[in-house]
Amino acid sequence: MRMLHTMLRVGNLERSIKFYTEVLGMQVLRHQDYPDGKFTLAFVGYGPETSHTVLELTYNYGVESYDMGKAYGHIALEVDDAYAACEKVKQSGGKVIREAGPMMHGKTVIAFVEDPDGYKVEFIQAGTY
Repeated sequence: MRMLHTMLRVGNLERSIKFYTEVLGMQVLRHQDYPDGKFTLAFVGYGPETSHTVLELTYNYGVESYDMGKAYGHIALEVDDAYAACEKVKQSGGKVIREAGPMMHGKTVIAFVEDPDGYKVEFIQAGTY
């Protein structure tokens, strides 16, 4: 078995694609519209689906927002430099919700940013965990 993808429901597909590609550096791997089902899927990631886990961004026609609930946590990305990654997010107009720095009870350097739909993305600095 292998983990394939995580699905996120988004309120504006183009805005979400822009965030994940331009701010976080992912690529659109495939994009498919399903008019009969009234939804569109876009798969984004850092490499081909055959060898990488990716994100499936799902847009349901006419739905602009979703209740986040209390169960969902975050997506985690390893970055070379969490401080620099936060600066890039800010310069791109993104939202940093926890600045880069060591965890409260450890030495792992982390940061949190938020995507346009409110999903949390954790940056974990390579070599600190």
